[in-house]
Amino acid sequence: MEIEAAVIRGSKGAFEFESLELAEVSADQILVKIVAVGLCHTDLTCRDQAYPVPLPMVFGHEGAGVVEKVGKNVTKVEPGDHVVLTFYTCGHCEACLNGEPARCEAAFEPNFLGRAVDGSCTIHDHSGAAIGSSFFGQSSFASYSLSYERNTIKVPKDVPLELLGPLGCGVQTGAGSVLNALNPPAGSAIAIYGAGAVGLSAVMASVIANCTTIISVDVKENRLALAKELGATHVINAAEVDPVEEIKKIVGGAGIAYVLETSGVPNVLVQAITCSKPGGEIGIVGSPALGVTIPVDVSFMLDNRTLRGIIQGQSNFDIFIPRLIELYKQGKFPFDKLIKFYEFDQINQAAEDSEKGVTLKAVMRLPK
Repeated sequence: MEIEAAVIRGSKGAFEFESLELAEVSADQILVKIVAVGLCHTDLTCRDQAYPVPLPMVFGHEGAGVVEKVGKNVTKVEPGDHVVLTFYTCGHCEACLNGEPARCEAAFEPNFLGRAVDGSCTIHDHSGAAIGSSFFGQSSFASYSLSYERNTIKVPKDVPLELLGPLGCGVQTGAGSVLNALNPPAGSAIAIYGAGAVGLSAVMASVIANCTTIISVDVKENRLALAKELGATHVINAAEVDPVEEIKKIVGGAGIAYVLETSGVPNVLVQAITCSKPGGEIGIVGSPALGVTIPVDVSFMLDNRTLRGIIQGQSNFDIFIPRLIELYKQGKFPFDKLIKFYEFDQINQAAEDSEKGVTLKAVMRLPK
């Protein structure tokens, strides 16, 4: 079928709108008419080849839409269902079978290498040339997307569908990193480096977790102001003061028990490690280019500190995304305050605004 999609053809290039051909639905696939799609840092990282994915490619991995058609083997959803699309997982490895799909051992190729799970290319231009497809099992910078049961989450129809795409990646990553991975006990203290969409989702999740000291660190005052509005008890402008020293002053000198680093800036990760107290846990969400390293003082880490990476908020998507929606409906997780809407043909402006920090979470609405 014919679709309209935003294509990246060269490293650091602009999104180009093209009319393309989408393959027919296979037995295991779901055809989704995209209503809205979030723009995530990973889309831009791959566009710029910091992660060297094949180009040309149709990116987009925070799709939300309506099921139009399902393959003969699909039982999870049916035409007319509202859905959010997320990260693809295999369902067969030890982690998936253990209910931990975010640790899927076979996730890299189907999410990043531009081919469907069976190895086929599902998007071509009108000359027959292959276009990278199935990004995160969806490639949702397009009017229609092919997804799978593993990465398609049915959502209620009483919440605006155009809001829900970011739950598939950025928002669930921030919230899940707190609620699923770090899991701080009620009354504890947490510092969150970076007040973008991921970091602010973590702030809201820390409120839900009943943390009593929630410290947001950033260099932009508008983001820190929103962090306060969303529940941060303290904010630190790292452009003005040493955040490590400020955190130690706030919590009493030894350091803080829980830290989440969301910026992807290496020296900020060093700060996040350094501000932790003995026995503290530091989660890494921010992703710099492949191959980036940091110096770590081994003796410092030996004091029972834990440094861990977190993918997709360590979420079991079918459970966690509906829970976040219910929290939103109850007014406890107002992630809509992070979102700025753009029309689909404004995607390059949305990317520019996101990179400048003007917009926290850009969401493109597609033509009806």
